[in-house]
Amino acid sequence: MSRFFATGSDSESEESSSADEITPKAPGTTFKQSLLLSDDEEDTKRVVRSAKDKRFEELTNLIKTIRNAMKIRDMAKCLEEFELLCRAFLKSKTIVDKEGVPSFYIRLLADLEDYLNQLWEDKEGKRKMNKNNAKALSTLRQKIRKYNRDYETEIAAYKENPQESADEEEEKEAGDSGSSDSDGEDGVSAKAFLKKKPESAPEASKFIKKGSGDESSSSDDEDEDWSSDTVDSGSESSDDGEGKSSSLAMVFLKKTHEGEKGEKKVGKRTKTKRERPEEDIEEEVEGGWEKVKGGVPLVKEKPKMFAKGTEINVPVVVKKLNEILQARGKKGTDRAAQIELLHALAAIALENNLGQGVLVKIKFNIIASLYDYNPNLAAFMKPDMWKKCLECIDELLDILFEFNSIFIGENIAEDSESLTATEQPFRVRGCVLTLVERMDEEFTKIMQNTDPHSQEYVDNLKDEGRVCNIVDRLLNYLETKGSTEEVCRIYLRRIMHTYYKFDYKAHRRSLGLQKETKSEQDQEESEGEDSAVIMDRLCKFIYSKDRTDRIRTCAILCHIYHHALHSRWYQARDLMLMSHLQDNIQHADPPVQILYNRTMVQLGICAFRQGMIKDAHNALLDIQSSGRAKELLGQGLLMRNMQERNAEQEKIEKRRQVPFHMHINLELLECVYLVSAMLLEIPYMAAHEFDARRRMISKQFHHQLRVGERQPLLGPPESMREHVVAASKAMKMGDWRTCHSFIINEKMNSKVWDLFPETQRVREMLVRKIQEESLRTYLFTYSSVYDSISMQTLSEMFELDIPTVHSIISKMIINEELMASLDQPTQTVVMHRTEPTSLQNMALQLAEKLGSLVENNERVFDLKQGVYGGYFNRDQKGGYQQKQSYQRDQKGSYQQNKGGYNRGGYRNQNQNNY
Repeated sequence: MSRFFATGSDSESEESSSADEITPKAPGTTFKQSLLLSDDEEDTKRVVRSAKDKRFEELTNLIKTIRNAMKIRDMAKCLEEFELLCRAFLKSKTIVDKEGVPSFYIRLLADLEDYLNQLWEDKEGKRKMNKNNAKALSTLRQKIRKYNRDYETEIAAYKENPQESADEEEEKEAGDSGSSDSDGEDGVSAKAFLKKKPESAPEASKFIKKGSGDESSSSDDEDEDWSSDTVDSGSESSDDGEGKSSSLAMVFLKKTHEGEKGEKKVGKRTKTKRERPEEDIEEEVEGGWEKVKGGVPLVKEKPKMFAKGTEINVPVVVKKLNEILQARGKKGTDRAAQIELLHALAAIALENNLGQGVLVKIKFNIIASLYDYNPNLAAFMKPDMWKKCLECIDELLDILFEFNSIFIGENIAEDSESLTATEQPFRVRGCVLTLVERMDEEFTKIMQNTDPHSQEYVDNLKDEGRVCNIVDRLLNYLETKGSTEEVCRIYLRRIMHTYYKFDYKAHRRSLGLQKETKSEQDQEESEGEDSAVIMDRLCKFIYSKDRTDRIRTCAILCHIYHHALHSRWYQARDLMLMSHLQDNIQHADPPVQILYNRTMVQLGICAFRQGMIKDAHNALLDIQSSGRAKELLGQGLLMRNMQERNAEQEKIEKRRQVPFHMHINLELLECVYLVSAMLLEIPYMAAHEFDARRRMISKQFHHQLRVGERQPLLGPPESMREHVVAASKAMKMGDWRTCHSFIINEKMNSKVWDLFPETQRVREMLVRKIQEESLRTYLFTYSSVYDSISMQTLSEMFELDIPTVHSIISKMIINEELMASLDQPTQTVVMHRTEPTSLQNMALQLAEKLGSLVENNERVFDLKQGVYGGYFNRDQKGGYQQKQSYQRDQKGSYQQNKGGYNRGGYRNQNQNNY
């Protein structure tokens, strides 16, 4: 028995004597005793509940959970509980068919649907939801709309008069409880029992608190109520064993605590009622907002760090600064409060004129604390922290420019600092260059984590002017006081903010456009020298002074990129070839490799604008043939399996991405590559149409051609690729006008060609290249049809002047691409018949078949000898040599060397030509 029943039985010793005389029995006898109980005792200790009550209680519990989840906007929990509710309602279908759909169920369905519709219309709230809640909201909205179709009439009736339906439900519950009370004399239903609990709870607390002495003084009604309960509980506990008594004790103890809470609440209410008039009097006298105003000075006085009467000097401020910094990085430290304390300390130092040395030291620590506000490396600074950081760095640079005697450096030890105002100059430990470099990195992170298509990105990009201004100010400071290494580092920062920007001012000046207004001219004068001059000066200083390969490599690549961007093709090409970066760039770190890829792409686009089609194709080949140009240029990540890249690697690669305003247009890049491939590949395909061993110049271009050939219905081209494929087919037939109409039209102009700075010049170059390559393709394709053809006719067909036609045909004859000769007096091209006879064709086929037969026999023979695969033989150095390969000579024919073939020789021999 529990102690509760031991104390409670003393007050009713006379009535419960029989229960007290029963001795404890062994646990094994509990079952026998329970069989001997009378019906009255069994009804008293146990409540039989109907299936309807059980099912409806389960439904009400689930509804209560759903309503709690609705209050806290937990859509995932709502969805989960709604599914459980639907299953529970399905289980109680037989009861619902008899009794009808309960009104509390209809009320929930109507309220939930209205709640979800309200959430769905709240665009701002939906945007703030996390991913799981947003997904759950969408799913639950669809389910509830579908589910409510079966209960449209009930829901409509509820919505017409929700108050009546609620009242009916309460009356129904009251009727149910009344009927359950009248079922038996001593039997009590679950709902009635629960309703009685709070009424008897205060009385139970009295019994527990007062004990035997106070129990005798209680009222007779209370004694009668509690006596029967005590007797019953005593008998039950003696019969059912210790477990039953403990559960009953827990029920009554819970009532006791509830009673205590009820008493406390009543006490609190009376207190508030008594105190209300006093508060009203105070509000009438002092005013309703006086209390709030009284709290504000407390917040303002929080940063008071020195006791009253303390003499504030440099050692005291430095000691306090060290105390604040000791909490830096510790668990539970409020970083925002730490920044506020440092700001307050700086204000105190300025107020007491402690000198600029202490102020500079505090400013260094304030900026470092702003950087430490986000402990996560991937997280970016919030806008308010970013503004504070820029202001602090500006203030620090103002102090350093105003007081030139302050000496700062990382090599100054803490002990050797000079912060007091003496004859010696101030010496402060710190590096302003590191702070500015970190600021630049934070700006990059902010741009990476902002939606590039939003106004917020434009607003953040406006801060680049302030960032560049800070870099320029620090550059001027370090040119006089910094070491060579520091100057190279700040020069590189300046270069990184300049190399990708097109200088429209210099471009207009080179074109001789003098149509600017006075304000624009004034602005140009204030901007100073051209970006080309700035890049040249900064890069040449790094070339000559830098001792680290990385800074010099980045400077060279940025210089090449800037040259290529401004169409200085020969300077960019020569600088790339002289640097030999292509030989060892694979050993560089990933950001430098991304910069190299961007530079090569810009170099290829520059070559295309200048009409160097082969150079453009060679420069773009590696990036475009990989199929992942987006990733190689640092402009996004491709979807990969988790085996190839885990979550940590993905985070690292995201931090390497280039901000959106520095991106290279990938559609323009692909178009330039495909057009270059078309101008090279179509004439080559026409020249080697019957050559079984012809190679592919561009696999990607051939893939696009195959995709176009597979389409059963060919409509007008829509995308950029379809335009290039359609133009290629027209060029293959020698129809340059159709090719020109597919490459240069309004759609292609808006997508690609208008993005170039000198749009008209690029279009003219393209037309000229299309005419020339179409002429070569026409001659390759139809030379077997003509005995001779006039150059005048060719000139009219392709709208080229006769010297250009003469030049093109002469080159083809010299390179042995066209078997013909020029008749100068008549200005005609005389074709030479070079078609092989049927006997020669058969002999060529026989030679090819015999060659393949010999190759297969040698493989079988080597396989029997035990050589791995019979195809590779290992040399003495441990490497593999290919036994059989083909080598193509300069005339384009195949020759056999020493019983084998050197395959790939043609590719290796001529790889520099394409």
